[in-house]
Amino acid sequence: MTAPDFVTVGHAVRDLHGDGWTLGGTVTFAAVQAHKLGLSVGVVTRAGVDLDLGAALPFAEIARVVSRDTTTFENVYEGGVRHQAVRAQADPIVIGDVPEAWRSASVALIGPVLGEAPAALAGAFDRGSLVGVSAQGWLRALDGDGNVQRVGWHGEPFWRGATAVFVSDEDLTGGRDDTARWCADVPIVAMTESRRGLQLWAGGRWRRMDAFPAEEVDPTGAGDTFATAFLIRFAETGDAAEAARFGAAAASIAVGGEGAAAQPAREEIEARMRAFPEIRLT
Repeated sequence: MTAPDFVTVGHAVRDLHGDGWTLGGTVTFAAVQAHKLGLSVGVVTRAGVDLDLGAALPFAEIARVVSRDTTTFENVYEGGVRHQAVRAQADPIVIGDVPEAWRSASVALIGPVLGEAPAALAGAFDRGSLVGVSAQGWLRALDGDGNVQRVGWHGEPFWRGATAVFVSDEDLTGGRDDTARWCADVPIVAMTESRRGLQLWAGGRWRRMDAFPAEEVDPTGAGDTFATAFLIRFAETGDAAEAARFGAAAASIAVGGEGAAAQPAREEIEARMRAFPEIRLT
């Protein structure tokens, strides 16, 4: 077994909406985006036997441990604010779920949705791998009714061994101040701010960028799209500013459609960047 170019780890999610559902979770959006950017993809997850990941992600290699349940989210947007509830949860992921050969992948994105990945997971990848972690899953807890709440993280550093940490400002209880520990330990921290744009810590300082114009249909997964496109472009160029523009342009296209099927191809992203040359880090 050889390593795919891009490996993503976390629960695949059944996202409920209306009378149906779509496949979601960071691993889903990341896998589709990486594939559309021309990379071979490996997905590490736990889910129930009822979830046919091979059919949903036919281009990917799947390392799936069967769980009694599939993680299931109910998402409701009110006034641009997302309210989430968890209706079922798969078993936690362990480091051993990641195939040994896959730990040398060129790029990896660890994206738990509700604390299902061990904090030491980023450090399990080879030193030559570019590893990003999505903080969101470590900054969530459930109340007694299964509603998702924001919480701070007080455990072992989940960012140890990573090059980049990705977070949305809606997942932080104290805003940018909550990122201080990450900034002290990792080279890159990206904090997205929905329609307002993003802030990027790189080279020892913060910079910000406005959002690309977008016709929003479904914002679910926008942060995952950004993180995936950012990591891939950063691996190609070593330029955090270029990667931020590339990731933000990708996310602005992805929100214009429903679910992971709206992830853009490279040509679409580059066209969006050319159309708005003024949108850059300042």
